[in-house]
Amino acid sequence: MAASEHTVLQSSTSLSAKVHPLVIFNICDCYVRRPDQAERVIGTLLGSVLPDGTVDIRNSYAVPHNESSDQVALDIDYHHNMLLSHQKVNPKEVIVGWYSTGLGVTGGSALIHEFYSSEVPNPIHLTVDTGFRNGDGTIKAYVSVNLSLGDRTLAAQFQEIPLDLRMVEAERVGFDILKTTMVDKIPSDLEGMEASMQRLLALIDDVYKYVDDVVEGRTAPDNTIGRFIADTVASLPKLSPTAFDKLVNDSLQDHLLLLYLSSITRTQLSLAEKLNTAAQIP
Repeated sequence: MAASEHTVLQSSTSLSAKVHPLVIFNICDCYVRRPDQAERVIGTLLGSVLPDGTVDIRNSYAVPHNESSDQVALDIDYHHNMLLSHQKVNPKEVIVGWYSTGLGVTGGSALIHEFYSSEVPNPIHLTVDTGFRNGDGTIKAYVSVNLSLGDRTLAAQFQEIPLDLRMVEAERVGFDILKTTMVDKIPSDLEGMEASMQRLLALIDDVYKYVDDVVEGRTAPDNTIGRFIADTVASLPKLSPTAFDKLVNDSLQDHLLLLYLSSITRTQLSLAEKLNTAAQIP
């Protein structure tokens, strides 16, 4: 479609991708809601190409399909209608590839990749292991590379490319829960904050150990890591422990006050609705 006019992907030798956690959550949700007879879910990846050539995958949608041992049939009309709907909301998001659930590339992937190659040059194929076969949700990205003998193309091979999964701390908590096969309940805000603080303390311990090793000569110094540590320390506000505790307590009290006011509002609306219903009864 016209998507190929809005984005140009680089050659596979220098291509890399960055996927947002919303895409992973969306793929897992589509997998849970898939038809009973479907073994996997196939869909379109939307995003853009950053100035440094990295493919930024920001959105996705599932495409209905029928699959057998030797052929795959996609609902192309549905795919095009969904693409038009998405581009009405965000015209900057174009097709950058496609995804499928499962561990790695399968036999029918070449047929689907050929279709998306007609939509955008050199599309990315993203695979998400929703079966947790290795005890973890493995996420990989591939591009297709033609194997040629002289001027004759013999076959196409899927080559894995670097994939960066970046997320903020709140998204990290949800993703960690998603990776586990069974959970009793979703953690509360305080439990999520506790897990984040424990991870932060572990990272600080790693930084302490690295700095000590560099000072003692056990590890070779790295200027890039040193600049990162210096920038991080310089970004911290200079507050005394008393002022920091007061700031945290004031913020916590404001949060509790908002919860209290919202609870009162819900109670008042519930009472008003019941009084209104009782007044209408003859």
